[in-house]
Amino acid sequence: MTGRPSERPQRADARTNRGRILDVAEDVFGKGGESASTEEVARLAGVGIATVFRHFPTKATLLEAVLVRRFDRLREQAEALLDAADPGEAFFDFFRLLVADAATKIAIGEALLDAGGDGDGDTAEAANGLRRAVGGLLRQAQQSGAVRGDIELPEVYALLVGTSRAAAHARLDEEIVARMLVIVFDGLRG
Repeated sequence: MTGRPSERPQRADARTNRGRILDVAEDVFGKGGESASTEEVARLAGVGIATVFRHFPTKATLLEAVLVRRFDRLREQAEALLDAADPGEAFFDFFRLLVADAATKIAIGEALLDAGGDGDGDTAEAANGLRRAVGGLLRQAQQSGAVRGDIELPEVYALLVGTSRAAAHARLDEEIVARMLVIVFDGLRG
């Protein structure tokens, strides 16, 4: 469960099924994007398709739940780094993590759009929560002198989106991504 107010408490077995469906869906749609199917998710999760649709009435609601959980998990990771001894290292490490995570997130997002979802509501709220957490990491890195003080979150997010999409869509190897990030980080450093 994501803990969203719109969800009602579930039995333990229903929560277990829901969690397993989300785990499998994240993997299946993260690898297969829009070509992946809910039938494949059901099969790999070890449940019937009716169980999938009982939890998620449409493919779009399933994909939205996957993205919300993914954004929430990343936000929690970013918030945990707010207490890091080296705020600059925490910021740059998290930026790297988001770029490494991008291909899967983009595939799930594209599958959501293909399924008729729009990413509004809970998905947008979760994405904004992640953005605020990244903003917290940025402020701390700036206060420590590790990141230039004249850079704001919109510029950082534009760089993050650009590098993430380049790495994902151009299928860049790890060495090129690492060199690309060195260049971006050099521009951000204080």
